[in-house]
Amino acid sequence: MYLGTPDDAVPPLRALVDAGGRIALVVTRADARRGRRGAATPSPVKRAAGELGLPVAHTLDAIPSSGARHGAVVAFGRIIPADLLAEVPMVNLHFSKLPRWRGAAPVERAILAGDTETAVAVMEMEAGLDTGPIHAESIVSIGPTEPAVDLRSRLVRIGSGLLVDTLRQGLSSRPRPQVGTPCYAAKITAADRRLDFGEPVDLTLRRVRVGRAWTGLRGHRLIVWDARPIDGQPFGPPGTLAAGSPNPRVAGPDGVIELLRVQPADRPSMSAADWWNGVRPDGERLEPPDG
Repeated sequence: MYLGTPDDAVPPLRALVDAGGRIALVVTRADARRGRRGAATPSPVKRAAGELGLPVAHTLDAIPSSGARHGAVVAFGRIIPADLLAEVPMVNLHFSKLPRWRGAAPVERAILAGDTETAVAVMEMEAGLDTGPIHAESIVSIGPTEPAVDLRSRLVRIGSGLLVDTLRQGLSSRPRPQVGTPCYAAKITAADRRLDFGEPVDLTLRRVRVGRAWTGLRGHRLIVWDARPIDGQPFGPPGTLAAGSPNPRVAGPDGVIELLRVQPADRPSMSAADWWNGVRPDGERLEPPDG
């Protein structure tokens, strides 16, 4: 049995099937409607299950009668009740170095915190939030400029293989308990993505790496998709813009940021150089519309 919902949960499902795993049932969220008039769309895992010819259910109530003896959980997004886990033991593929970053956004929280390494863990499911003992773990370094989307892709790939190997070897050995101080990886909010150029340059760039980091110009929101530090001293108050070759620059309190790719409100993403040529904001300051 397999429980999962988003795109990140698709490669492990396919890896299990490719390895000859017998999936009695796939459990995922119900089809979701986008907007009042939008058609209901299946989750990425449901679409993959359909392509693989696997039966699908939308509720945990279908599990006891499925005939499954154990389950694998990847980004399912719901706590599994203890009584169900007692009936059908499950393992969870989690993308952090447990017990650091238990919860919804371990990849993004690791980047925001400046962690230099993380992990993929196959852990035993418990009723608590990511509290179970660990069957297998693979430590993964975090690149100093690696965006969350790339790190997550690596973790999914490594984790897919780790999950297959762990289940192939069987779960008869006793898993090791988590050791260390737990950290909660709260869901990423708009406030986490908000760029305050008065913060240290390193923290600003970590927010950009999380994805959809935003600021504003002339009262309109501007998403910063990619940026990097460059040598130089601040040339104005934090957030001040200046022309660069080839890309515009932003002053921080302790350095300078080069903008590489941005997205103005109601426009597609574009190179920062093209955006600059269109708005010519030399000497203006980037600040969120509500700032």
